[in-house]
Amino acid sequence: MGACSRSQAEQWIREGRVSLDCRVERDPQFPTSIEKHRIAVDGIDVKAVNRVYVMFNKPRGLVVSATDEHGRDTVYTALAAAGLPWLGPVGRLDKASEGLLLLSNDTTWASGITDPATHLEKTYHVQVAGRPDDSVLAKMQSGVVDAGEFLKAKRAVLLRVGEKNAWLEVLLDEGRNRHIRRLSAALGFDVLRLIRVSIGPLVLGELAKSQWRRLTTEEVQALSSRR
Repeated sequence: MGACSRSQAEQWIREGRVSLDCRVERDPQFPTSIEKHRIAVDGIDVKAVNRVYVMFNKPRGLVVSATDEHGRDTVYTALAAAGLPWLGPVGRLDKASEGLLLLSNDTTWASGITDPATHLEKTYHVQVAGRPDDSVLAKMQSGVVDAGEFLKAKRAVLLRVGEKNAWLEVLLDEGRNRHIRRLSAALGFDVLRLIRVSIGPLVLGELAKSQWRRLTTEEVQALSSRR
């Protein structure tokens, strides 16, 4: 219904704040139909909210979380003055990573975007220490095993080379925890910067850091069609 995150909903239910047809229900797994049941939180009926779809250019240093136990700034700190309803992140970027992040209160749409079975392609610009040659790029695409997981890039190409570092364009069609950082480290290259520049057909473009905009209807549908 877009009123809160799944984890927040589970907490409210276990705390006895949620009722179905005026009866408190403490089991988050209780079969429920939003068409058939009257759902209330603290005695106030929950109504489905308007669906909102946002792209945000996440700067380095922000945590993709509603709250942080260490008191670090989050993406919600940056969006606090935007006047948006509750939005959940569609996928993740770690604290040190930058670039395109989607947020929405349409959890069905979001789960389709993040479902590994869809193999939705994501493109990253990655600065690494050192100067990887063609053999390294080939190994990134053929894959390596790290901590028992097989990691590979669908595509890895050299964008430009400096004296001590290089920029790569890396395309993934799956996403494991710290995927690119682990893959690069396994081949002997530390990641200095990691910027997500596109998700499927959606491109970050000229959106400035820490800025956001709503997706157009066409963009929402284009991402849905890739699921």
